[in-house]
Amino acid sequence: MVQQTVAADAVVKKSRFPKSVPFIIGNEAAERFSFYGMRSILTLFLVKQFFNPTGSAALSQQADAHANKLNHLFVMVAYALPFVGGMVADWFTGKYKLILYISMVYCLGHLLLSMFDTSLGGFEFGMLVVAIGAGGIKSCVSANVGDQFDASNQDLLSKIYGWFYFSINAGSMLSTIAIPITYRLYGPKWAFGIPGILMALATLIFFLGRKLYVKVPPQGVNRNNLVFITFYALTHIGQRRPGESLLDVAKGPFDPEKVEGMKAVYRVMAVFFFALAFWAVWDQCLSEWTLYAAKSDRNINLGFTSFVIDPGSVSTFNTVFLMIFIVLFNYGLYPFLDKLGLKTTPLRRLGTGLILTALSFVVIAFTHNSIEHGGTPSIWWQILAFMILSAAEVLVSITGLEYAYTHSPKSMKSTMTGLWLLVVSFGNLITAVVNSFIEGGGWWARNLKGANYEWFFVIFIGVFVVAFLFISPRLKERNYITDPYVDNQVIADTHQL
Repeated sequence: MVQQTVAADAVVKKSRFPKSVPFIIGNEAAERFSFYGMRSILTLFLVKQFFNPTGSAALSQQADAHANKLNHLFVMVAYALPFVGGMVADWFTGKYKLILYISMVYCLGHLLLSMFDTSLGGFEFGMLVVAIGAGGIKSCVSANVGDQFDASNQDLLSKIYGWFYFSINAGSMLSTIAIPITYRLYGPKWAFGIPGILMALATLIFFLGRKLYVKVPPQGVNRNNLVFITFYALTHIGQRRPGESLLDVAKGPFDPEKVEGMKAVYRVMAVFFFALAFWAVWDQCLSEWTLYAAKSDRNINLGFTSFVIDPGSVSTFNTVFLMIFIVLFNYGLYPFLDKLGLKTTPLRRLGTGLILTALSFVVIAFTHNSIEHGGTPSIWWQILAFMILSAAEVLVSITGLEYAYTHSPKSMKSTMTGLWLLVVSFGNLITAVVNSFIEGGGWWARNLKGANYEWFFVIFIGVFVVAFLFISPRLKERNYITDPYVDNQVIADTHQL
């Protein structure tokens, strides 16, 4: 009888997924389909429809640069706004209301893209609205997942984030296959309209779960944050005492513990700086690379079948390689190297990732050079570049997120995620500026013609790599997971790359 009671208690106490979870997962898959679907054809469409509709070789460089600039400015806005959206949700609206209302704005943006496929001004406005929608909800959606769990089912949190990540990749992979085909067969209205329909579906799915969500209410304006503390410290720098750090001046008006947390934020930001080199080039695989794919031999022969792949669909290989490498690196490569005594520290991963990023651009440089000299290189070369870039993404992007989480105090983890997305934004701003210079002609257009464009970014990344080799051994680290109680004043310099 006692054994039956114990068994019954075990059944009762078994962790269960919140009923709201399917709505969140479905919403994320549909939203990512809409975002990556429209991006898969964006640069190709802008060139063909607005900037070089006749395919003139004389206009090619400026037209490509103009389209690339708009694409990267779009991404810049989309990744700059999560930091703002997170604060608005935490201070004023709560996550549920912000996600719902901004999702409606998101849908409007997609509608504008579909409506103004022959009007550049209207289309650019649609891009801005989509960027506001995508960026406004980005930081809140993933945080909303965690809000659904409590002490009774915390053990399932890692599993749900696994499904959450799966939904992101499933949505993006399906869209990068389907939307370029739709664009080729049915034109831009449907190609931009279908992502809009999927975003409307995402909004509906999210709304249908409204009675099941755990809704954390807004907490009001919190003065103890990065913006307020930093501003105060900079405007009162004259009050700093000998031996104090710049931020210590804010310990009177602000919570001293929060000020110490800000020091951790700036330490991590020093590492984030080097990731700028990665993000300045990664999104080019969804912009510049699609233009090269359109001029390559896109015949795929697998022996048992053959087909011609659409230019915008080549980025699907990124998702495939990424999912393979995540498993391979975490369960094979990292443990193997650790056993050999080559400890795979976050900084070593980051440095290696930057080198691989440069190598992927070396491959693309040779491809671009072949195109410029009248050749039609095999698309397999671009697939090779995607494979190398995907490995770099695991080493830089995923490691960066891990580093942000482990090296920041609990109260600062959301801030660090927002700052990481800002790095993505600034990286795309760098690329947009370079393309703006090329578009304007002059020195940039003459010297970055053809494959010189890729070689410029190879050198750009190389400068960051060299700087990283000198600076990384001197970066101060504190892992708040393994060493949460060590005082900030006794942090030792790390001597491992």
